[in-house]
This record gives sequence, structure tokens and C-alpha cells, in this order.
Amino acid sequence: MKRLFNIGLLLVSASLAVGCFNKDDRNYQYFPNMYESVGYEAYGSYETFENSQEAKLPVEGTIPRGWKPYGYEDSNDGYQNAKANLSNPLPYTEDNVNEGKALYTIYCAICHGDKGDGKGTLSQREKILGIPAYNDAGRAITEGSVYHVMYYGLNTMGSYAAQISEKERWQINHYVMDLKRQLNGDPKREFVSEEEAELNTLVENTDATEEMSAEEHREDNHAAETHEEETTEGEQENTEVN
Repeated sequence: MKRLFNIGLLLVSASLAVGCFNKDDRNYQYFPNMYESVGYEAYGSYETFENSQEAKLPVEGTIPRGWKPYGYEDSNDGYQNAKANLSNPLPYTEDNVNEGKALYTIYCAICHGDKGDGKGTLSQREKILGIPAYNDAGRAITEGSVYHVMYYGLNTMGSYAAQISEKERWQINHYVMDLKRQLNGDPKREFVSEEEAELNTLVENTDATEEMSAEEHREDNHAAETHEEETTEGEQENTEVN
């Protein structure tokens, strides 16, 4: 009788063990807080953090992943400098232009118009006045000036640096310059093939790497020359003392 009881108890225990088994999760956890972290609410107040503030400012000197500093200041001199010297780094491919057109329709056409003539919906409804066409002789826009205005804004137009990425701004830039050519009656620019664009990128990266290596080599030579001069001066001082 006792033997049958033990067998029955063993079967019940095995059934319970199998019934509680979950292959997607651990059945037993040692120090479960090591597996399941505490989920803090954004902007919540918790004693764990300094000043009980969960949201922290970025470490000084850090930048967001994928973001690059823009080297032209928000001033008239910065605008003129970008207008004269800044050019579109994206290859003029069909995909980039088509993506630029789609983004232009979302962000720009409401004011500047589908044709870039300054007759968008808000202009026609007289909500915003004085929007120039892209071929306006007084503006004489360039790739650099268009990007600068998208980045910082100008007059009534605000900055779009927070709404669209760097690549998206340059894609829109391609399409804006296309609209300018159309308004001027200029022939359409020929697309660059994806293969050619990849080759150009490879060449540019190689040139940049070689330039950096040459610069590092010059710095090493300068450091070696400086060290040699300091060593020579030290030897001369020791000779004079002796």
C-alpha cells in the first residue's frame, strides 16, 4: 500500500512539473531582478537617480548617433558662405530625386507650390505672402543656399532640421534644383547610375583615407622633428654645463 502511495505521489509530482514547464521562459530564476530590469517612467521622479530625475541631459560634448555637425553659422555671412561653397554630396540618382519629390510634396509644396513657383496653397489663400519662385533672379538660389535655409530657416520659413534628416534634406535639395531648371526652361539633368554612384563614393572614401594618412604622416614627421630639436637642445645644454 505504501509503495502504491509513493508511486502515485511521484506521478502527481511529475505531472505538476511537466504542467508548469514553459520552454519560452525560465521556470526558476535566481535573483530575478538580474533578468527583469525595472521599467522607469520617462520624466519620473526616483530616488535611484541624481536629483531624483529620470530624464538626464546628454553628456557634454556628445552628439546623437548618425548626426553630423553643420559647419556654417546661422548668419548672413554663413548663408553667403554656404551659397558659394556648399554643394550636394548625394549622387544625382533617380531614387534620390524621387524620394526628394515625395518629401517635397509633404513638407514644401504647401507654401512653395508643386512647381516651385511660390504659389502653394497657403500662398493662394493669402496666409503667407511674398514666397519667391525658385528661379527668382534676386535670390539666385544654389544647392548650398537651399540646404542652409532648410537647416536654419529664413524669414517666415522655419528650420526643418528637426523634421527631416541630413540625407532627406539633400534629397529635397536635388528636387528643388530640378524645379528651378524647369522654371528656367533648362534641359533636365541626366541621372547617375547606382553603379557609378557607388564607384564615385568608393573613390571619394579612398581619397579621404589617403588624405588622412598623409596628414597623420606629416604630423608624425613634425613630432619627430620637434623631439629631435628638443633632444639636440638638451644635449647642448648638458655640454655647456659640463
